[in-house]
Amino acid sequence: MTPEQYCRNRTRGSGSSFFYAFLFLPEDQRRAIMALYAFCREVDDIADEVKEQEVALSKLAFWREEVSQAFKGKPQHPVGKELAWARSNFSINEELLVEIIDGMLMDVMRKPILKRADLSLYAYRVAGAVGLLSIEVFGYRNRKSRDFATSLGEALQLTNILRDVAEDARIGRIYFPQEDRIRLRVSDQDFKDGNMSDGMRQLLHEYADRAECAYQDALAKLSDEDRESLRPSILMGTIYYTYLQRLREIDFDVWHRPVQVLPLRKIWTAWKTWRYESMAAKKGMPLKLEF
Repeated sequence: MTPEQYCRNRTRGSGSSFFYAFLFLPEDQRRAIMALYAFCREVDDIADEVKEQEVALSKLAFWREEVSQAFKGKPQHPVGKELAWARSNFSINEELLVEIIDGMLMDVMRKPILKRADLSLYAYRVAGAVGLLSIEVFGYRNRKSRDFATSLGEALQLTNILRDVAEDARIGRIYFPQEDRIRLRVSDQDFKDGNMSDGMRQLLHEYADRAECAYQDALAKLSDEDRESLRPSILMGTIYYTYLQRLREIDFDVWHRPVQVLPLRKIWTAWKTWRYESMAAKKGMPLKLEF
């Protein structure tokens, strides 16, 4: 198996929503973005699946070194080799890859989210940095598009947190800042039990509203000149926005009604978005997230 095939299988096998956005890309862009995504999967799986903290720290240290070696042209791992290829063909920033590892380190070290600034830092590292790397592959001319990428990354990560809140609580992770949980009198046990108290409901609605603002902020920052090249990012946004809408339909009670978006729906959303944007960008029609 070639490194390219390894990364493609890693991306397809993860069941990621993003895979469907990658299908529409030209071959070189698809290869590079799958290398980046396979890297994200490798380090994310360490944070999620490795139980022993020392082992997880050792594995993250391996990837820190592997990234360095990829940029020196001496990678060992198939993903490292594909990152080296991506780096030789696109403006891939080594520091942003390290930021992603630092985000996973926050999970492994069980660093508590005390304030909103802590959550913002976490979201930037695990999602904003990915967005900034992605637009280097997709291509852009206006520097405001970097703000688009970080805002969209925050929106996607907040949606992720709302969707996975029950699953995360079961493994002892709560991403909602402690300052807000204290204000609304929501305890750690409430997250484990799925207690939809008035405070819990208000907390989840507040963060859904934050996600909504981040989506709209991202769209406002996307310049017309980059709208066509960054269409894959818009696809990612529309697929994740579908999750946010489904969460609103169940009033965010994912403990009793887990939210799923079937692969067929993701493909349909990606196709509808691609078709709409192909026409809308040329005619100056508004950006939209709901299909």
